[in-house]
Amino acid sequence: MESLTQQKVQRYEEFVDHHLKPDLQHAIDERDQIFEQQKIFADLRRNIENLEKNSVTSLRTLVNLGSEVYLQAEVPNTQRIFVDVGLGFHVEFTWCEALNYIQTREERIAKQIDEYNQLIASIKAQIKLVLEGIRELLQLPAEKLLPERSF
Repeated sequence: MESLTQQKVQRYEEFVDHHLKPDLQHAIDERDQIFEQQKIFADLRRNIENLEKNSVTSLRTLVNLGSEVYLQAEVPNTQRIFVDVGLGFHVEFTWCEALNYIQTREERIAKQIDEYNQLIASIKAQIKLVLEGIRELLQLPAEKLLPERSF
């Protein structure tokens, strides 16, 4: 009977280690990529708003060519910008159109972040449930909750 219990515990541990934990890490990595997109769009929105506020019609900038090699560039007309919309496509927008597009993308990104947060919470709950099942199989006492501290 003892070996049967050990086999069950081993299968549950393998399930956690080989399925749930990699799924959790994958979901966290995907959410982090979405956070990066959110930051990029927030930066773009802030830059466009600064251009509008300061009525910038032309500017000089440095462009990274790669390997930290920069080239000085001059933009004679800043009224229209190109925005990467995904899959290697760039769309020319006016500032107003770009801000509308960014707002739409930011709303969609916020929904994706919420979905990933729910997925991560679900996977963590599944891990906790399996670990509780292992604890019960091994007939270990339940972990005592630490008393709340009062400050």
